[in-house]
Amino acid sequence: KKQKKKMGKGKSNDAKDTKRKDKAKMHLRRNIGYFNGVSFIIGTIVGAGIFVSPTGVLKHSLLNVGVALTIWTASGLVSLMGSLCYAELGTALPFSGGEYSHIKRGLGSLPAFVFIWTSTFTKPASNAARALLFAEYATQPFYGSCPAPEALKKCLALAVLWSLGILNGRSVKMAAWVQTVFTLLKMLALSIIAVGGIVLLVGGRKENLARFEDAFSSEIPNASQIAEAFFQGLYAYGGWWSLNYMAEEMKNPSRNIPLTVMTAIPAVIVFYLLVNISYLTVLTPKEIVSSVAVAVTWADRVIPSIAWIIPLSVAISIFGALNSSVFTLGRLSYAGSQSGHLPVLISMLNIHSCTPAPAMIFSTTIASVFIIPSDLIMLTNYFGFSAWLMIGLTCASLIVLRYREPHLHRPYKVFLPVPFVMVAMSFFLVLAPIIWSPNLQYVYAFLFMLGSLIVYLPFVHFKLRFAFLDKITCHLQLLLEVCPADGSAEGKC
Repeated sequence: KKQKKKMGKGKSNDAKDTKRKDKAKMHLRRNIGYFNGVSFIIGTIVGAGIFVSPTGVLKHSLLNVGVALTIWTASGLVSLMGSLCYAELGTALPFSGGEYSHIKRGLGSLPAFVFIWTSTFTKPASNAARALLFAEYATQPFYGSCPAPEALKKCLALAVLWSLGILNGRSVKMAAWVQTVFTLLKMLALSIIAVGGIVLLVGGRKENLARFEDAFSSEIPNASQIAEAFFQGLYAYGGWWSLNYMAEEMKNPSRNIPLTVMTAIPAVIVFYLLVNISYLTVLTPKEIVSSVAVAVTWADRVIPSIAWIIPLSVAISIFGALNSSVFTLGRLSYAGSQSGHLPVLISMLNIHSCTPAPAMIFSTTIASVFIIPSDLIMLTNYFGFSAWLMIGLTCASLIVLRYREPHLHRPYKVFLPVPFVMVAMSFFLVLAPIIWSPNLQYVYAFLFMLGSLIVYLPFVHFKLRFAFLDKITCHLQLLLEVCPADGSAEGKC
């Protein structure tokens, strides 16, 4: 008995030692649950657009209410199909990096490098644009009808950007908590608009009800106009792909990723429809299209005494979307560095918090560069097609992996025709703006993407290295207190 007890104690000590070793190893922790995942998806999709200017769909629908609402619904369903494709990839390959990791596994290293090369330019610029828009809404109330100074807006944008960068670099739990709070606040604001519209619609005037009774009575747009309206609707749902960037940090990803997607996207579709119906109940289609900020105009008509709540809600919504985008961009840089497509320092984790602090610093620094000469952000408008190109390549990766790796464990499998539809849809959305409104800037964008070969061939394919960079990396590693993932936190450098 004594020997058995000793053996039992020995086993328990071995188990404790194993746990200690696991804790000593550096890797991303699974701190994001189902509710956090829903908050991240909704928080990324719902930005300022639905509050400020949901006019693109209505304008290109020729003010036809029925067509516009149909396009809002169809755009949401396409986004849901895409997110279900991503759910299969995220559960089968739960790694950081989102599309980048899936394209690399399915199509190879070069397409993945083109993706990260382009994203390193476009995604930080998008964050810079969000930060500047937040600064615009946060400072304008203090200046009344006068424009706020540009220097002040840029300083505030930089402060917000770096505050979120530091927050996300120090604690995943704190970043997830902030995301949840701001998502709840923005959904509360949308609920006020949606419920207000329903109340007015139920007990509304005849002219308000007539807009929906004869919804399709206006001029019907042609095929190109419907396609343009559809493109605008899909843009409003942008961000549904964000969950896969944090798949490595999801608790029970096999269950939570599909469940999160099936909760968040339908919720956004419902809210978008209700908010648009509310706008149309209070305002005419012409008033909506001509309004600079639709939600503000709506509030002035419906709740004039507390109309200030809408500009505040816009700022809150932008802040939440920016926090989510900063989080996902850091994971993309982290995954790219792990694969050798970015400097090795970027893939290291802080020894105290196990967060990709160097990746957060890297992505936030690039976004800051875009804020200072903010005209650079305009250049990224011509890279809009690249987002759908990468979505198409990601869904193509799913198809390739189905046939090339049929025995890969897939806790969730999407109906196979869905990724084929998404591939076709993606390449249509890539070619449509280039064919309908050809512009020399699209050529520059393609040349920029092809320019990735100049970097890929020597530094990735032929693995060219410089000794002095290793010394710089070691010094920065000591300064930032970081070490490689899956390595011991002790004895580095």
